[in-house]
Amino acid sequence: MIRPSTDLRVYLCREPVDMRKQIDGLALLVQEAMALNPFDQALFVFGNRQRDKVKLLFWERNGFVVWYKRLERERFKWPTHLKDKTVTLTGQELNWLLDGYNLKAMQPHKALDFQRVG
Repeated sequence: MIRPSTDLRVYLCREPVDMRKQIDGLALLVQEAMALNPFDQALFVFGNRQRDKVKLLFWERNGFVVWYKRLERERFKWPTHLKDKTVTLTGQELNWLLDGYNLKAMQPHKALDFQRVG
């Protein structure tokens, strides 16, 4: 299991992002749209319009790391109660978001138990 550390600064891009974007496109979004430095020791979080996919971007010493998650059912509960264009989360809140919690209501998705793909 690979999960972000809970002591990282986390910035969530509220606007939907095209999930075809790779490292350079995401780093440019951080720099231009979010007005932040993609080389900071922070984690940048992006979701697609359907909110069933999420990408995380992180600069690690000598290169970028991208982490990608696709939900098979349900949707990520993007925090709509926070109004800024860029939302700051704690590492713990990010892990809750990845687990399917609605950060406002604190209710998770149901756990899925698949036995095979397809």
